[in-house]
Amino acid sequence: MSTAGFTLPGRLIRKLSIISLTVVLLYGVSRVILPPPAIDISTSIPPGKQIAVFGGGCFWGMEAVFEHLQGVSDVVTGFSGGGATTADYVLVSAGLTNHAESVRIIYDPSQISYEQLLKVYFLVAHNPTQLNYQGPNTGRQYRSVIFFANDEQKQVVQEYINELNKAQIFDQQIVTDITPLEAFYQASEYHQDYIKRHPRDRYVVVNDLPKLAKLQAKFPEMYKK
Repeated sequence: MSTAGFTLPGRLIRKLSIISLTVVLLYGVSRVILPPPAIDISTSIPPGKQIAVFGGGCFWGMEAVFEHLQGVSDVVTGFSGGGATTADYVLVSAGLTNHAESVRIIYDPSQISYEQLLKVYFLVAHNPTQLNYQGPNTGRQYRSVIFFANDEQKQVVQEYINELNKAQIFDQQIVTDITPLEAFYQASEYHQDYIKRHPRDRYVVVNDLPKLAKLQAKFPEMYKK
């Protein structure tokens, strides 16, 4: 988003969007035009591949982390946990929906397992002990949540969380929600590959690039450039 010859930082655009919505809610507009219902892309999985859907704070950083894993062919930022009519960035950011900012991961199970994805999710991508916030982002839209696609994934997640708690990997208990995947709605093009296109964005430099460095250092065998 540009104005008067300069580019606004991504996080400022978020704030402006929320402010605009707040003005509408507080002062009223005779008719608010919302975008058409989003399309569920959770079932669009190529043959031989599997899907994982995770939420854990801003989806920019989550996307970048999983894009750098061997065996992962596609990562999409979007929303899960709510309905098609509320899968809108402004509504979600304002905390007016049940959606969580999430990523849909398409991976090849012959190259990387669901358990390995969970390891990266819990130990690199976010902090699973933070309830309804991650870093500077607060609200249920930034909650730690795993949307399981089948009973097998659900069982694997539950067992993995039990192991982490038992081993006392974290100072506090894990608060990650385990929720069935009902749908996943893709965010706008602006939010896809955000870190690739804006590596010098201050928010990215402070909050997301350290995750990529941690991934490379902690799991070099899984890391891809």
